[in-house]
Amino acid sequence: MPVLSRGRHRNPKRGACFMELASYLAGERWSDHPACTHPLLAALARLVNDNTGDESRAQLVNLVPSIIDLASDDLRVDAHLALRCATTALPVAAAERQLALAVSVLAAEEMLARLDGAPSGRLSERSRHAMEQVPHAAEQARRFSRAAKITEKGFRRYAAPNAVQLAVVGIVQACIPDPDKLLRELLESAIEDCKALIHGTPAETPAETPAVPAPARI
Repeated sequence: MPVLSRGRHRNPKRGACFMELASYLAGERWSDHPACTHPLLAALARLVNDNTGDESRAQLVNLVPSIIDLASDDLRVDAHLALRCATTALPVAAAERQLALAVSVLAAEEMLARLDGAPSGRLSERSRHAMEQVPHAAEQARRFSRAAKITEKGFRRYAAPNAVQLAVVGIVQACIPDPDKLLRELLESAIEDCKALIHGTPAETPAETPAVPAPARI
C-alpha cells in the first residue's frame, strides 16, 4: 500500500498523495485528479495533504475511501465547499487574509441564493457567525461585493478554487495550537457536505467544523 507523502508521485512505489491513493483504491488510472471525486473537493484534499505535517498526514489515510464516488457537476457543490472552507478559516486567519476570505463567504452565499432562486444578501447561520468575528473585514467585504458581479463560470473556475486555497493557507499560517487538526476537521466536514449534497446522505459528525476561537491580536 502506498505511503502518504507530499506532492505528486510517478507510481505507488514512490508513495502517494491523498488523491493518488484515492485513484488507486478506486481502481482508476494512477492520478491525483481522479474522476471519482469532485474536482474542488479533490483540490482541498491535495492541499490538506501537502500542508499537513508527516505525523498528522499518516492519520488522513482512513479518510481516503470516503472521498471516492463523490463526483458531481452541480455548482451547488462548489458553492458549499467554498463556503465551508471560507467560514472555517475566516475566524482564525491573520488580519491580512480576512478581507479575501470574507469576500469568498459572500460570493458563495450569493451563488447559492442565485441557484436556489432565493433573495440576494441572505447569510447562513455559519456565515453570520464567521463574519461577526471579523466585523471590520466583513464590512469591507460587503462594500466590495456590492460592486462586484460574478458569473457561474467565473465562480467555478476562479472564485471557488481561490476560496479553498485561501482557507488552507489561512489555517496553516494562523496563530492556533494545532492547524493540522483544523485542516483534518475541515476535510472531514467537506466530505460529509458532499455526501449529503451528492447522495442525499445525512451529514455525520463532524458535519459542522467546530468553531475555533480567534487568536489574540497583538
